[in-house]
Amino acid sequence: MLAVVAPGQGSQTPGFLGPWLDVPGVTSRLERLSEAAGQDLVRHGTESDADTIRDTAVAQPLIVAAALATFPAVLPAGVGDGVGDDVAHGPDGFGVADPGTVGVLAGHSVGEITAAALAGVLSPGAAMALVAERGRAMAAASAAEPTGMSAVLGGDPDEVAAALERHGLAAANLNGAGQVVAAGTLDRLAALAADPPARARVTPLKVAGAFHTPYMGAALDALSQAAAGVEPAEPTVTLLSNADGAPVSGGGDALTRIVAQVTRPVRWDLCMARLAELGVTGLLELSPAGALAGLAKRGLPGVEIVAVKSPADLDAARALVERHRMAGVA
Repeated sequence: MLAVVAPGQGSQTPGFLGPWLDVPGVTSRLERLSEAAGQDLVRHGTESDADTIRDTAVAQPLIVAAALATFPAVLPAGVGDGVGDDVAHGPDGFGVADPGTVGVLAGHSVGEITAAALAGVLSPGAAMALVAERGRAMAAASAAEPTGMSAVLGGDPDEVAAALERHGLAAANLNGAGQVVAAGTLDRLAALAADPPARARVTPLKVAGAFHTPYMGAALDALSQAAAGVEPAEPTVTLLSNADGAPVSGGGDALTRIVAQVTRPVRWDLCMARLAELGVTGLLELSPAGALAGLAKRGLPGVEIVAVKSPADLDAARALVERHRMAGVA
């Protein structure tokens, strides 16, 4: 069974979209997604510097657009008809995951919006409008108080949890494979770095706020209002939620969970556990790939993995699809 996963914030790097512009259809799709998001994502993905694309309001739509624009090139035999009449489609159009090819979809944090669009729950235009509002709202919430996030790598899980509690920090991402992301005020994160759990390493992340914590309350309100105008469809394939790793029960449930996740921890550990439970044999991480493939290599032994970082990975991705494609699960 093939799993397709979409990365979250922090996976973007300067110029990463440059090589993709030579792939037929990608530039056209990026331009249409840019229009829906109200930003020039082609420029951000090819010319903007690291500081610019680190801005939450830029990073989130850029990451979602990258996966949506390149997906049909990665899985040309695994996409259905384009979805949504708000973004034009045709020979260069968008697609939804074919249940005869993709068994399960999941996305990390903002990647949940990508996965929902690839599952047909959101049209490309609706996905981009929603992620643009998410990015703006989370950037505004982050500006209200100096907060951030740090990765805690290694250590005993109970000792890591105790250290976060001692320093007044939240576990914003439980990523599995020995990785927890702590979130909170900058002074508390600095205190954690100075007093880390035994056998653990604390690494500050280049993000602007304490995402997936109550600090994002204002963003939750804004995203709820934006989502109220969205009419979700039913997913074409099994779609997992970051809340608990469980498959969503329908399009409405998927949208509700995406909104609520802004202030709740990402349980990628539970998503990986569900992938194993479902019998996934191959995992494909969409552009800008790397982080989730790394977690899967440690957390899903025996699963064949391809990270699509550039068009140079397309042949390997397509070969993986052919080896692991099968009907979706219920």
